[in-house]
Amino acid sequence: MGFSWILIAALLAASSLSAAAAPIAYASNEGSGTVSMIDTTTDKVTATFNVGGKPRGIALSPDGKRLYLSDQTANAVLTVDAATGAALTRTALGKSPEGIYLSSDGKLLAASVEEDDQVMLVDTASGKVVRKIKMRGKNPEHAVFSPDDRWLYVSSEEADSVDIVDLGKGEVVQSVKVGERPRGIGFLPDGKRAYVAAEHADTVSVIDVATMQVIASIKAGSRSNGVTVRPDGKRVYVSAGGDGTVQVIDTANNAIIAVIPVGKRPWNMAITPDGSKLYVACGRSNAIAVVDTATNAKTAEIAVGALPWGVALR
Repeated sequence: MGFSWILIAALLAASSLSAAAAPIAYASNEGSGTVSMIDTTTDKVTATFNVGGKPRGIALSPDGKRLYLSDQTANAVLTVDAATGAALTRTALGKSPEGIYLSSDGKLLAASVEEDDQVMLVDTASGKVVRKIKMRGKNPEHAVFSPDDRWLYVSSEEADSVDIVDLGKGEVVQSVKVGERPRGIGFLPDGKRAYVAAEHADTVSVIDVATMQVIASIKAGSRSNGVTVRPDGKRVYVSAGGDGTVQVIDTANNAIIAVIPVGKRPWNMAITPDGSKLYVACGRSNAIAVVDTATNAKTAEIAVGALPWGVALR
């Protein structure tokens, strides 16, 4: 084999390895009881898992092998094999579980249980509930770990504040007013600030984690909802369900620098580890919108199941 053919073979092998390493995105479709698997290289659906019920909250284990789903009809968290969709465990929670989030090491899962006004902490190794924490706000929807896993920020639909849980104490230690119907929460990678969308106020509040005080309030789109932070911490993305857009916030000055049309009722989102692509669940479009974060433009719309609620990837 000549040198040129060896070089070509090496390049092809490197290309193959690069493609294999691309992350997979998963979308939970509450209307069809399915999960869509999306290849983030091609932005095509490669598989659809029938998980039944009404899957909403979605999270992916750090090693990418297990997928966690909150099933609102079963009042449980389901653990499934991320490659095959095979059911592994089912953890009973309470009435109407919503958002679910993993600690940084993947050992704990926080599940918001709306009608019980509680957050359940689940040991992912055993699949057992290890702690139940009562919230001050009613109908909790999102419970997000701070990057150092010291705090859990919880938003509730029937509230105007975010409840802050000290995980060492296992209780709410502060409630911070952010506006009516707080929704999505995102922390900067250094853990110094949290961004919280308030759906009825159409705002995003910036909370100083050390002082537990709001240091900025940003006027955003209609029915501000999901929040995702770029891995480098320079941008925060906020979905606006009423506008069908995503707002892009520059964290250097907390100004909105772009508004991106994405689809009908954009909800929860996820971003690739390199920060290059944002995946947005557009519930009423029955699709996932793909946003190029370099150009702040929608580049694809991926048809999935009915009423996608959230996206997970690593």
